Amino acid sequence: MRRMSLALLLLVFLCSLLVLASSEVEIVYFPEPGCPKCQRISTFLEGIQEEHEGLIIHRYEIHTFEARDLLVRLLSAYEAEIGPVPLLFVGDVAMVGGTFYGLEDEPVTLSERDAELVLRKVILQAIDAEAPSPLTKLPSIATEAVFVTVENCPECERLEEFLVEMVRRYPELEVRRLVLGEEKDDQLFERLLRLFGARGTPPALFVGGMALVGGTSYIRGQAPQSFTFTEEDKEHLEETIEQAVMQKAASPVERLRLREQLTLWAVVGAAALDSVNPCDFAVLILLLGTLLVIGRRGKVLWAGLAFTSAIYISYFLMGFLVYTVLGLTIGTRGFREPFILSVSSLAILVGLWQMKDLLWYGRWLAIEVPERWKPTLKRITSSAVTIPGAFVAGVLDSLFLAPCTSGPYLAILSLLSQTTNRLQGVGLLLLYNLIFVLPLLFITVAVHLGFTTTARAERWRSAHLGTLHFASGIVMVLLGVGMIVGVRLGYI
Repeated sequence: MRRMSLALLLLVFLCSLLVLASSEVEIVYFPEPGCPKCQRISTFLEGIQEEHEGLIIHRYEIHTFEARDLLVRLLSAYEAEIGPVPLLFVGDVAMVGGTFYGLEDEPVTLSERDAELVLRKVILQAIDAEAPSPLTKLPSIATEAVFVTVENCPECERLEEFLVEMVRRYPELEVRRLVLGEEKDDQLFERLLRLFGARGTPPALFVGGMALVGGTSYIRGQAPQSFTFTEEDKEHLEETIEQAVMQKAASPVERLRLREQLTLWAVVGAAALDSVNPCDFAVLILLLGTLLVIGRRGKVLWAGLAFTSAIYISYFLMGFLVYTVLGLTIGTRGFREPFILSVSSLAILVGLWQMKDLLWYGRWLAIEVPERWKPTLKRITSSAVTIPGAFVAGVLDSLFLAPCTSGPYLAILSLLSQTTNRLQGVGLLLLYNLIFVLPLLFITVAVHLGFTTTARAERWRSAHLGTLHFASGIVMVLLGVGMIVGVRLGYI
């Protein structure tokens, strides 16, 4: 019985320790370097923290932009007025200088000595009541603005002051600050410029559907306009911010992340379906069949790899050239949207036309290698009986096969030219073409290992031409529709 009592007491003691350890109270504190009163309050808080291990103090140097942003939102949540440092929030009470908000119905201003005594009492009451963190009183974030600045920039400072006021008026607004000169911020700024179709240098602000860069405002569907910080300009900017808050507009960074994810999946999906290409299959099967007929089975693997490598390199180089030209020629805002809409509409029409081949293959106009080119193409391919010859045949065949394979590729190139920078674009082009040639590698290996024959592969290709064209048509239609939606929603 005695052992059970001791065990029960031990259990109660351990539970008490767990409760004490888990009961944490937070203080949000805003001092200023060189402030004597702040130093006294800091020493005072350190003393209380030593007495109560569960007390957590979040300290923010008030001169930083992030601290000012948080402070303004906290003042709004506590219905307190901005005042001298130090500023402190704990439980339901805010202390601004020597003025307390939340003690009584009206603000209470006390002397330094009385203020410290009241502050101690308020903190101890918050600890006893296990008061929630002051940060829980902040209103939920409705939208985010991205502010871009550089050092020693008076215009940046003016825009920053304006944003602090906007946060005070709209506490649901959160501002993310980027400082150019830091590699990560530089890259994000460049990607945001591309997203909004804007150009220029800081100060810059991205919020809702608007970008303000270097004294010019960019709004989707409108011509760029000068922004000189007149009262009319500031009123218009505030209306844009208010609308973004009311509509809970997506953060520019989230929009950017979503667009890049969609672009990646568009590239992967288009390449996967575009890789099931009857034109390339026919040429490769003809090449491998020629080698088998003349008794050079040992060269099947290497010739197939050489041919596939030529296709990969040729398509990548052609794609990179078109990607670069499109990036230079349709980068202007006024021309980009009509061009993308035109390419998208053409992709949908071509896709629908290709889909008819599932039921009526060969009727009317077929989107494939023209008949008058086929004899020349066969002659070139059948004469490639060496590995270098197979590579040359791949390069030449890439040019002949352009009418058969360029549709999805052109749509993807148009998309990449407007949604990626040069490094991203090159990486996605390499990925697209790698996926594109995977079936060619599969056919080569399958024939080399004897899993299939060229005759069997050709019969399969011929029997499924309508289905293959239908799949290619689906790619075109989905790409076209996706690009139109992306333009309308401002993601392209």
